[in-house]
This record gives sequence, structure tokens and C-alpha cells, in this order.
Amino acid sequence: MLNRLPADERRAQLVESAMGIAERGGISSVTIRAVAEDAGVSLGVVHYCFDSKEALVAAMGEAIVLQLSAALRYAFGSAQGEGDQSGLRGLREVLHSGLSNMWPIIEATPDRQLLTYEITAYGLRQQAAGAELAGAIAAKQYHTMDDEATAFLAETARYTGTTWTEPVADIARFCLAVIDGIVLRWLVDRNGEAVIAQLDDAVQMIAMKAVEAKPVAS
Repeated sequence: MLNRLPADERRAQLVESAMGIAERGGISSVTIRAVAEDAGVSLGVVHYCFDSKEALVAAMGEAIVLQLSAALRYAFGSAQGEGDQSGLRGLREVLHSGLSNMWPIIEATPDRQLLTYEITAYGLRQQAAGAELAGAIAAKQYHTMDDEATAFLAETARYTGTTWTEPVADIARFCLAVIDGIVLRWLVDRNGEAVIAQLDDAVQMIAMKAVEAKPVAS
């Protein structure tokens, strides 16, 4: 007899099944029937939770956004170290620590990272076709990452006594665009040594957008 789960738990179970299927065979392999079979439930249960594939993929996108947000918070939250991390040198140290903390999370989940790009592309295609629900996936993914990166950069400047020379939200977008490119290239060639050098270069480029904060006049 099928265990009766609360609706939220059942939805979460089906979303994880869908993501597992997508990681193995891409978004095109995600169907209501495949998810039902993978989760060991009837078609009716999946239809009760999600009335279409678009709704299911939208829920997958939301789940990935939450996972990305949690990963970024963990990586960035662990960036501040001990000792003097003031000034531009300290800024570079904290930036490097944040990116270095983030990379093992990415490296350990290549299939999930690839799925992130696939869901983004799927959402953009659905948006072009007029499907608003799925079309909002890509925007939500990037808005969430923008918010997390902006908060990290603002806190890093405050902590190190530096000031950004451009709007911090714009720098966050630039930072994430660089990281996106690094991750996508790594998914192609899996060259971890190159990533280390690229992250170092990214830190230098980002730090160039900051200056020492002027002391407050007494």
C-alpha cells in the first residue's frame, strides 16, 4: 500500500525524482509517466501535484534556486577568516576565500550544474513560446543569485573597510557572469587546474572595482 505523504513532501519527492531523471537524460526525458515510475506512484498522484510538465519543471527550477542560494550562503558565509583582513589586500583574501569555498560544491555536483543550465535554457525557450510559468524560471534563478552575491560583496566591503567604485549590484552581475563562464567551460573539459587560475584572475578583476574607504572625519 502506498504511503500517504503530506502534499508538500509528495511534491518534493516528485521534484527530486524529476531532477534525477533530468540529470541522467536531460529535460526532454522528464515526463509525467517517467516521474511516476521513478517515484513509485500512480500517474494520478503526479497529475494531482503538477497539472503539466511545465509546472513540474518550474518546481524543479524553484528547487534548484533554493539549493543554489544555500550553497552560496555557505560558501560566502565561511569566507571571513582570522587576522587582519582590512584594505584591498583583505578584500582580495575574502573574495578568494568565498570563491574557493564555492568551487568544491560545484565540482562535487557536475550533473546538477549541467541541469541548472538546461533548466535556464528550457525556461527561456518556453518564455519565447508564451509559457509564463516556465518562462519565469530563468529570471528567478538569476535574481536569487544576484541577491546573494550583492549581499556578499556589500558585506565584504564593509568588513574590509573598502568601497566599491560601481553599484554593487552591477559588480555582482559581472562576478556571476564570470563564474557562469568558468563553470560552463569546466563542464566541457573538467580542467580543475585551469579553474584555480581563472578564479584567481576573477578575484583580481573584481578587486579592481574597489578602493580603500576614506576615514570618517571626526
